[in-house]
Amino acid sequence: MDYKSSLIQDGNPMENLEKQLICPICLEMFTKPVVILPCQHNLCRKCANDIFQAANPYWTGRGSSVSMSGGRFRCPTCRHEVIMDRHGVYGLQRNLLVENIIDIYKQECSSRPLQKGSNPMCKEHEDEKINIYCLTCEVPTCSMCKVFGVHKACEVAPLQSVFQGQKIELNNCISMLVAGNDRVQTIITQLEDSCRVTKENSHQVKEELSQKFDTLYAILDEKKSELLQRITQEQEEKLSFIEALIQQYQEQLDKSTKLVETAIQSLDEPGGATFLLTAKQLIKSIVEASKGCQLGKTEQGFENMDFFTLNLEHIADALRAIDFGTDEEEEEFIEEEDQEEEDSTEGKEEGHQ
Repeated sequence: MDYKSSLIQDGNPMENLEKQLICPICLEMFTKPVVILPCQHNLCRKCANDIFQAANPYWTGRGSSVSMSGGRFRCPTCRHEVIMDRHGVYGLQRNLLVENIIDIYKQECSSRPLQKGSNPMCKEHEDEKINIYCLTCEVPTCSMCKVFGVHKACEVAPLQSVFQGQKIELNNCISMLVAGNDRVQTIITQLEDSCRVTKENSHQVKEELSQKFDTLYAILDEKKSELLQRITQEQEEKLSFIEALIQQYQEQLDKSTKLVETAIQSLDEPGGATFLLTAKQLIKSIVEASKGCQLGKTEQGFENMDFFTLNLEHIADALRAIDFGTDEEEEEFIEEEDQEEEDSTEGKEEGHQ
């Protein structure tokens, strides 16, 4: 449904139009000049300036010799944040279309005759308009109620004066509430920034912690490789020694076996002269071979590798004790260890004496 058809359907297009021309701050019809916000909502310039000043109390006004900086406030209709340049509210564009519509509306209203139902009427006196305000009962009423009715003994005031005072008070309350909302929004923004910084800081310390543990892993891997290499070297040296002994004993065994075979063949010689030619030398070789078996041997426990055993309990305890702490706690811990070492050294020296 378009704007024109909606006005016709409502039955009172002028009243509907007037609702569209009400400022959300002062609740009055827009006063010139009317400024249009970036969100396309309208405000009286004075009202816009009031909420701008409330949201930016340290902003320098027009005409100051000090260089001005911009500010910001939120639209009271949609809460959209409006960012101002150094001109403040005076940098906003005027909505000439709305101003022209207001002029046409006022001309139309002035040319129309005053209708009886345009002002609220008193319920007690149907022909009397409500034109005064009872300060005692705090309700609007009519002159007849003051003269003859229930408000005869009450204190009254002109309706217009109370009306203006109440509007000013309400306007101030609105400005105060808008300023309070801006402060709350500022706190929310600060808390959101705090969340973001907390996440960034957490990510940073996690990265640093991971790097430190990666360094520990690298040190452990390097040390592990070094110790394994030392075990492998010891293993190779022992195996080399044992294999050399095996080779020597194998050669001695082969030599003895051949000598036995030669001796057995000599025993089978039927001729005494032939036997005697070789027997003496053969017996001498066998005796020397029996006495000369003085090859090296491995000592008892030669195969053991127990001296490569590590006691890592204190290192495991130190790793389990890794925790977050201050530099002061680390310094105190180092000082305690140094003190224990000094006490232990002094005790040993006293024992020797």
